[in-house]
Amino acid sequence: MKYIIVTGGVMSGLGKGITMASIGRLLKNRGYTIVPIKIDPYINIDAGTMNPYQHGEVYVLGDGTEVDLDLGHYERFMDVELGREHNITTGVIYAAVIERERKGEYLGQTVQIIPHVTNEIKARIRSVAAKPLQGLQGGGAEPHSGGAICLVEIGGTVGDIESMPFLEAVRQMQREEEDTDFLFVHVTLVPFTALNEQKTKPTQHSVKALRELGLQPDIIVCRSKKPLKEDVKEKIAMFCNVRKEAVISAPDTEDIYEVPLLLEKEGIAEYIMKKLQLAPLTEQQEWAQMVERRKESARGKKVCVAIVGKYAELEDSYLSIKEAIKHAATELGCRVELRWIEAEDLEGTDRLDSFFEEVQGILVPGGFGPRGVEGKIKAITYAREHEIPFLGLCFGFQLAVIEAARHIAHLPDAHSTEHCATPHPVIDLLEEQQGVDEMGGTMRLGDYEVFIRKDTLAERVYGKRKIVERHRHRYEVNPAYIEQIEREGVFFSGTDRSGTRMEILEIEGHPFFFATQFHPEFKSRPNKPSPPFKAFLKACLQKP
Repeated sequence: MKYIIVTGGVMSGLGKGITMASIGRLLKNRGYTIVPIKIDPYINIDAGTMNPYQHGEVYVLGDGTEVDLDLGHYERFMDVELGREHNITTGVIYAAVIERERKGEYLGQTVQIIPHVTNEIKARIRSVAAKPLQGLQGGGAEPHSGGAICLVEIGGTVGDIESMPFLEAVRQMQREEEDTDFLFVHVTLVPFTALNEQKTKPTQHSVKALRELGLQPDIIVCRSKKPLKEDVKEKIAMFCNVRKEAVISAPDTEDIYEVPLLLEKEGIAEYIMKKLQLAPLTEQQEWAQMVERRKESARGKKVCVAIVGKYAELEDSYLSIKEAIKHAATELGCRVELRWIEAEDLEGTDRLDSFFEEVQGILVPGGFGPRGVEGKIKAITYAREHEIPFLGLCFGFQLAVIEAARHIAHLPDAHSTEHCATPHPVIDLLEEQQGVDEMGGTMRLGDYEVFIRKDTLAERVYGKRKIVERHRHRYEVNPAYIEQIEREGVFFSGTDRSGTRMEILEIEGHPFFFATQFHPEFKSRPNKPSPPFKAFLKACLQKP
């Protein structure tokens, strides 16, 4: 097994996740199986209860694990599906160590950070690295057969007290492995001064902090507004004790999918292959071809899509939706202008025309809590009445059900019991969910089957009648109201196997009105766009 450890310095948010995902993509292009792991130093067990304002989007894996958005980058760039074990947090590690201590496994020992916590970290990394990824990259659960590389991103910034046990653990691992099996990549910042001068001192101090912990980077990826000058590369190489060819320039780019090609041009993949003594197994060009199609689509017909949400000012809250729209636009050869609308801004006015002027599509995403609910419902009504293509996701699906109940089924007080007491709880907890107290205990998370009715828009969108999509929600459509809601062209075209949980809502006769209880954006890939997003954008293209 080969290991590549990615750390970050100077400041957070530099793009360690994109860098690691890009390295993984380049190595996969050469025929290697990639096993990515994200280490998050926070004490939370997972990202499920974190505020999007602090942590961005909560991404959901196929097994239902709620994780950091970087794992979404890994899945999209490397075209893999990950599970709970691929996200290691401080909370997970300490919970495991404490449980072992309570069971008496450390009987007679004083349990300490070193060796007990670091041993747990090392054991988990090695265990995940050795496990084949199910149904991916080779289409089955084949053994790695010597062609696997484990990529580990350590979250946070070098110097943070939270990440020190993880850095110590990988330091120990490096000592225990062959030199040709271990490689460190450090992502750092090269800022510009007012005189447009690139400064190397922050990178020098960051690497110094890393070396004080016993770690020497093999490669330094330098984030900057513009490409590094040659003399700047030479200075970083000299003062950070790396070869000049190991100083990689990673300037800002408009399209994150160009980053692998940018790093390829800088020679990072060749340097890694040489250091780890690897030879290419294949040479794949599909990523470069996809990037070229993206450039061509940027010159295509423009489509304006309004996204009506409660975190509109923080676009990372809807990162997977943005990426899914990009994937669909690439496939259709069009360019999409996103208009972010704060849902609360719609609540105090009945004049919505100014918000949706020249808009060809309206999307209402998921979310929790009552803020902005009535504004989102107004947007759904506007899309329905003005025959604007509409896509509702998760909470957007539930609000589309409420909107139909109020304005088509003539139940004006219809609402969700998540937000208020209502005489018409069209969205409610199901009977089997009642009485569960644990946070998340009533949540439906991860992959579930969806069964689609024949001769429906849903069948045309997916081209089949059984699909698997990812979920992240708690409340469901109340079965007692289904018959009342299904009238005047409104109907549920997708359900679970039992037929009691509603999954897809559509309106017959509308140009495109499609809402899903699940999150199709989580399975979208650059070369394989999500079917609902592709169908939605196609409908938008057809609107004058």
